[in-house]
Amino acid sequence: MSRPIEIAVIVAGIDEEYQNAVLEGIFSFAKKNDVNISCFAPIGGVISISKYDLGEYNIFSLINYDRFDGVILLTNTISDPVEKERIIKQVKQSKLPAVVFDCDDYPEFFNIKTDNTNAMRQIVEHVIKVHGAKNINYISGPLTNPEAEDRYRAFIGVMAQNELPVDARRVFFGEFRAQDGKKAVRTFHKSSLSMPDAIIAANDNMALAAIEELRTLGYKVPDDIIVTGFDNTFNARHYSPSLTSVDRPLEEEGRKACQVILDMIGGKPAENEMILSAAPVYAESCGCKKCNEDDSNTYKQNIFKRLTDCHTDISLLNRLTTDLADNDTLEDVIEDIANYIHEIHLERFCLCLCSNWDESFRDGWNVSKKHEAQIRGYTQKMIAPLIIDRNRQFSVDSFNSSEMYPYRDGKGGNVSIFLPLHFREVCLGYYIITNSEFPLKSMLCNSIMLNISHSIENIRKLLNLNSMIRELDKLYVNDPLCNIFNRNGFIRAADNIFNRCKRSGEKMLISFIDMDGLKLINDNFGHKEGDFALQRLASVISNCCDNNYICARFGGDEFIILGSGVHEGDIEKLENNFKKQLENMNSIINKPYEIAASIGSTMSEVTDDLLLFTLITQADEIMYEKKKKKATSRYLRRE
Repeated sequence: MSRPIEIAVIVAGIDEEYQNAVLEGIFSFAKKNDVNISCFAPIGGVISISKYDLGEYNIFSLINYDRFDGVILLTNTISDPVEKERIIKQVKQSKLPAVVFDCDDYPEFFNIKTDNTNAMRQIVEHVIKVHGAKNINYISGPLTNPEAEDRYRAFIGVMAQNELPVDARRVFFGEFRAQDGKKAVRTFHKSSLSMPDAIIAANDNMALAAIEELRTLGYKVPDDIIVTGFDNTFNARHYSPSLTSVDRPLEEEGRKACQVILDMIGGKPAENEMILSAAPVYAESCGCKKCNEDDSNTYKQNIFKRLTDCHTDISLLNRLTTDLADNDTLEDVIEDIANYIHEIHLERFCLCLCSNWDESFRDGWNVSKKHEAQIRGYTQKMIAPLIIDRNRQFSVDSFNSSEMYPYRDGKGGNVSIFLPLHFREVCLGYYIITNSEFPLKSMLCNSIMLNISHSIENIRKLLNLNSMIRELDKLYVNDPLCNIFNRNGFIRAADNIFNRCKRSGEKMLISFIDMDGLKLINDNFGHKEGDFALQRLASVISNCCDNNYICARFGGDEFIILGSGVHEGDIEKLENNFKKQLENMNSIINKPYEIAASIGSTMSEVTDDLLLFTLITQADEIMYEKKKKKATSRYLRRE
């Protein structure tokens, strides 16, 4: 059996109604024809933080075009021109059959077009000729978007044909977002020009927001100002007043795009473009059609369902947020995510993480080492700590990011949506949701993904904090020159051993060691050589300590050894071993000086009235008596 056809879909903002409609057409065709769809879907341009958009758009770098048979490009939904051109370049290099929508800029790709120009011309002419508007303002999408450009030029053309001037102050350029409609009305209201007879908007989102803002300013639509949109969305049809708009065959565009890809793969000859008709829908916002009772009832039913779903979603989101905030490990996060994914009833869900998501902390924190965050692209190896396939839950320890999927079932008709997992611009991984309308239909999807991303980032920060605490603790208790305990570390460890010996009745041994002739070494050979001698002496002392002993640099050229569970004769054994190790060290390093030290030891049972400091003082006094008997001059060797 031949493998299923694989099509990549590149789109941004699948929570918008335009994208929803086109994708529904693509997805329904794929399921009916056993085609596999991999939809790469960031939400860019929503939050005015460039680092956030960078993290979102990084999902496009995951696409391995070698794994696909064709590409469907909704580049008209991507607001970042740099990101858009990067994608176009990669698709061209792939040589794959590709379909775009409403874009004449790339003759290499098949172009499915809606007749934006004619539909917009009819809307503008209707407002002028039927409703007598003369002062007309326009809210445009970005002219880098071909659809926005077509609609704007149509508006300009009709105005010119009717000998109506277009003052630049009466045109506002936005990004097709709702907030642009509000900004446009505020701008128009603050200008020195009179308010217009009509406002033509390049899409419904901006038009509806414009009506809301006009209402806030005291204007009635359409009595005072006519407003029209474009796309004939659900909200536009059921708004009050219902919005004059343009109905587009969006689902048909999606189905046609898939069919064109299959035709090109099969070698069927095809034209370079297909033009689908769009039709004006005249409604209440221009003073035409009134809403009928059937439409009103349908709208009420839909609103009731949406409100009910919204309340359920908010409750789930609040519980998820609370539970995730209480986690200290990735395992805890995964367990909570799994519980909520089962509650949402997703057929298949994969959480994929970059193999280096916690690399900065895995080997301990090091202030001298700079770790490069994963900003662009994904690690060669990925992990999938959570995969849910119907009622089965498992993980994949490692897979190649070039495969994109941690596993495949080999069947056709699967629709998978890839969503980015990141914190600001730092890439953590991605999600895959398969055969579910949840990413398209639920307002909860993006919020859940953000919560999971933030939770994983919090685990990263917690690992970082714990790693720094361990490193600071290490600096607190370790001597950096000699790589053994310092005084702080010795006291902390010795107190525990001292108390244990007190409870068990074991004897404790303390040896105090003072280096002989360090000043002579420093004066004759320099402090660097003196540090070397201290390090070698510390190495000798450390080698004398087995599992029952600890040692430390007590300060300057003074060292200490503590032993527990000792017996009679262990002092002599330790000091003889120390002397032998020291002789071996001098023989190995063969320096023009001799590393020497004085050692004094004491042993005692640990009783309730005995203090650790008392034993240290006793050993120090014994060492000092031995040291006084030595002549320091002998520590310099003569040739």
